[in-house]
Amino acid sequence: MKQRVITALALVVLLILVVWQIATPFFAIVIALFSAIAANEIMHCAKIKNKVLLILGTAVAFIVPFFGSASVLEPLVSTQTWFDVINAVPRAVIVTVLLIIYFLAMLKGYSHTKFEDVAITAIASLAVPSVFAMFILLRDIRGYETQQLGIYLIFYALIAALVTDIGAQLGGMKFGKTQMSPNISPKKTIEGAACGIILSLVANAVALVIYNNVAAVGLTMKQAAVLLAAEPFIAFLGMMGDLTASVLKRNFGVKDFGKIFPGHGGVMDRFDSSMFTISLTYCIALFLV
Repeated sequence: MKQRVITALALVVLLILVVWQIATPFFAIVIALFSAIAANEIMHCAKIKNKVLLILGTAVAFIVPFFGSASVLEPLVSTQTWFDVINAVPRAVIVTVLLIIYFLAMLKGYSHTKFEDVAITAIASLAVPSVFAMFILLRDIRGYETQQLGIYLIFYALIAALVTDIGAQLGGMKFGKTQMSPNISPKKTIEGAACGIILSLVANAVALVIYNNVAAVGLTMKQAAVLLAAEPFIAFLGMMGDLTASVLKRNFGVKDFGKIFPGHGGVMDRFDSSMFTISLTYCIALFLV
């Protein structure tokens, strides 16, 4: 317990630092590091032994978030300059070349490399980082100069994930009777899930009111209504993300994806539900903006 508390405090300090520097390249670097670590965790859990796949997959996962927004390196690199860089070669060409390299790595290490290793590497190094890139995409949803809405939406997605998780745990301890998914996560209950969703809706409603009172340009009635109406579904998807991670860990035969956060597991253990909520929030943000 002591270790969990110390790690939690360290994570809070990191969160404060990231929020303080959210409009700088430091934010993108932290997201890229988390992306690379998460990809590496998945590949190690899958017991991929091919060094080329491990090293290249981790490197690609670090780079992908920097393709998320043309403003990702502002003010060090101008938006127009970085736009020209990341659009110099079509994304489809880059992905195709990477997949060919992954398959060539499989051929070179055929004695200890399976097709499943290539598939897992592709998902870990391309799909997972693309979700992490959505943190940056959301931040710059209205451009680098007007980031208030984007920053709020990031917190909206995180609240939907984290508060739902906390509420589900507390609600399950108090009211839990009916198991939600006994074969995947026996401790999760329907009553706890309902408490988590309700608590996250309340928390996001409070956050919305605060945002509208401090933002230079607040949300319109329509935007606020859409976000509040969608919140329970996003919170529910966050729980599905947590269950999905549980299934993966069972398939891999591991308790946690990693050990980078003592007492809390790895990056994937901390972001499993957030990856689902941030994705849907970005889709809704495109509709709103």
